[in-house]
Amino acid sequence: MSDARVPTHLWVQAHLWRCSAAGTPAYVLRKGEAQGGMVVLKVTVPFQGAKLYAQTRDLDGNLGWIAGLNGALVPEDEAGAYIDRQVKRDPDLWVVEVESRTGENPFEGKVL
Repeated sequence: MSDARVPTHLWVQAHLWRCSAAGTPAYVLRKGEAQGGMVVLKVTVPFQGAKLYAQTRDLDGNLGWIAGLNGALVPEDEAGAYIDRQVKRDPDLWVVEVESRTGENPFEGKVL
């Protein structure tokens, strides 16, 4: 799935299927541009808050993630405000939420 030419909607769907197969709840909160939109990932830790990751590309064009809000576990309202700011900056963004007890990003790509 590391092919940079894979349309975003297929990339997201494949990762949702992987999460489902692993028993990890995952949801699309906002659909962005189907072919080339980037993804903001909200990793919710039940009863604790959320961590945020913004998809990016490194100098070689490989997909990776930047930890939003310094990688901190933040309350839901702060996570929502961060997502709203990102969507205002880039209306083509996809927003995906997953639930994780550890707060780790289950999607491929290293956190930069």
